[in-house]
Amino acid sequence: MQQSREIQPESQQAVLSKALRNTALYLGIPNNRLARILGLSAATVSRLNTGSFQLSRERKEWEFAVLLVRLFRSLDSITGGSAETARVWMNSENKALFGRKPVELIETTEGLVHVVTYLDASRGVV
Repeated sequence: MQQSREIQPESQQAVLSKALRNTALYLGIPNNRLARILGLSAATVSRLNTGSFQLSRERKEWEFAVLLVRLFRSLDSITGGSAETARVWMNSENKALFGRKPVELIETTEGLVHVVTYLDASRGVV
C-alpha cells in the first residue's frame, strides 16, 4: 500500500504556523507588530506563539504569513543566514524602499508585497 505524499490541511496549518513563529523570532518582530502585519489581535498572536492557535488557509492572515515567510527566505539567502544582518536590514532606512524601514513598511499589505518583491528581485540578480 502506497502512502499519499500530499500534506494534510492540518499539517499545512501546523507547518506555516511554526514557520511564521520562527520567522518573527529570527527577524526580531515583536508580537504587537506581528499582529498588525497579520491583521490579528495581539491575544491571537500570543496564542499562535504558544501553539494553541494555528493559521487557517481560509483566512486572510494565511496569505500575509506566506508573504512574511517568503520575505524571510529571500532575506536569509541574501544575508547568508545571519539573523543579526537580517535584523539590521529590516530596521534600516532603505533608499530603494522610499527611504523607509522595511519593518515599518511590512505593516501594510502594499508595503509587505513591495518589500517581498524587492527582496526577490535582489536575490535573483547574478
